[in-house]
Amino acid sequence: MGARKRKAAEERKEALKKVSFAKLNNVPSSPRKMRLVADMIRGMEVFRALGVLKFSNKEAAAKVEKLLRSAIANWELKNERKAETGELFVTGISVDCSTTLKRMRPAPQGRGYRIRKRSNHVTLFVDTKAAVAKEEEKETIKESQN
Repeated sequence: MGARKRKAAEERKEALKKVSFAKLNNVPSSPRKMRLVADMIRGMEVFRALGVLKFSNKEAAAKVEKLLRSAIANWELKNERKAETGELFVTGISVDCSTTLKRMRPAPQGRGYRIRKRSNHVTLFVDTKAAVAKEEEKETIKESQN
């Protein structure tokens, strides 16, 4: 690894130390189904999002609920205090494709149809509204300078 690449990787690593997030890898459901659940809670207050996920009848909602609880716990650990109602928000949630298992299904006249068993990765970020506002101010200042 070159010096520039190592330096960029270290900067990324340091930036992630300041942000509270949780990641769920290789979930055996399609990314399309998971994105429906992710869109339901994007930008919501975390305890309200937990309620929405708890009463959702989608299978992916249970997995995202567990992930959200993990992200809240990570935030509490980094800030050394309990999260209060109305304080934390889901600042970002992304669903990315993972590996696809390819299988064959017998079809008429000796053919085989391909079955694609998809899976996904989910990354969920939580933060306070004040911290999000500070980051947005920094971005606007950078844009105005350019």
